[in-house]
Amino acid sequence: MKITSLKALQIYDSRGFSTVECHLELADGSCGVGMVPSGASTEQFEAWELRDGDAKHLQGKSVLKAISNIVGEIATGIRGMDAFSQEEVDQRMIQLDGTANKSRLGANAILGVPMALANAAASSCGKPLYDYLGKGEGILLPLREIQLIGGGAHAAWRTDIQDFILMAIGAKSYAETLEMTFNVYHTAGRLLKEKGKLSGIADEGGYWPSFSSHE
Repeated sequence: MKITSLKALQIYDSRGFSTVECHLELADGSCGVGMVPSGASTEQFEAWELRDGDAKHLQGKSVLKAISNIVGEIATGIRGMDAFSQEEVDQRMIQLDGTANKSRLGANAILGVPMALANAAASSCGKPLYDYLGKGEGILLPLREIQLIGGGAHAAWRTDIQDFILMAIGAKSYAETLEMTFNVYHTAGRLLKEKGKLSGIADEGGYWPSFSSHE
């Protein structure tokens, strides 16, 4: 099944910043969508998120260059490729970019395409995404991870650890993981407030603590 078309547009993430949404279509009419996440921390070893840098538009945060790369060079490079050869498509985009950190075409451009491709391929097979990716063996959902306390770039570096994660490893069902994390999350918030240690809510929903260190 061949890739026939690739489109992209600018959308907004949970922080209100612009990011990329990619739409990919196959020869049988199957379509897939990939919405690219955008992290708060952007360190030197991370793949490079391409933004326009034009202060007149979205304070320099617009992603029109990345979109142009998707509908232009990337679309030309992968159109006609086999939709079920995910790794080959990934390698083709890496070759097109030609940099170690994906800074020429943009990691946000390169990531959106395979996300859309995976969804389109699953649709073409008439399978949900988890079943397609799991090759018939993807029958278990992972344990839910909840950010209990946010630090680092998520909370003005109040602590030097960015994510204090809660996992309900004793849960016997997915519903039970949600109930356990609900109870712990809201109890933690109440205790922080009672002790005068709560400054607010961090970027990803965890509490923003008034702690002097991560200890």
